Amino acid sequence: MFRNAAIVGFMALLLAGCAMSGASTVVRGVGSDDLLKLRAGPGLGYAVIVGIPDGTALTRRDCVTELGQRWCNVALRDHRSLTGYVAEDYLQQR
Repeated sequence: MFRNAAIVGFMALLLAGCAMSGASTVVRGVGSDDLLKLRAGPGLGYAVIVGIPDGTALTRRDCVTELGQRWCNVALRDHRSLTGYVAEDYLQQR
């Protein structure tokens, strides 16, 4: 009985994670005088690829936690080949 409940719970988590994959999101909270840094990897130690202003539409993929901060792999909606990681704190689901 416990085994079946554990399997059902695991499947629910897996499906919830899949639902978040490919979610449409937008950059919010950066401010008018700043840019959200799109990084090569999930953390401050990775190179900055480009700065992204508030209001930029993104496709959100998987997210990971590094040193207590959530980082999401994203692609720019208008330039899908431009991908990298941003802090989840600055993403708002559409």
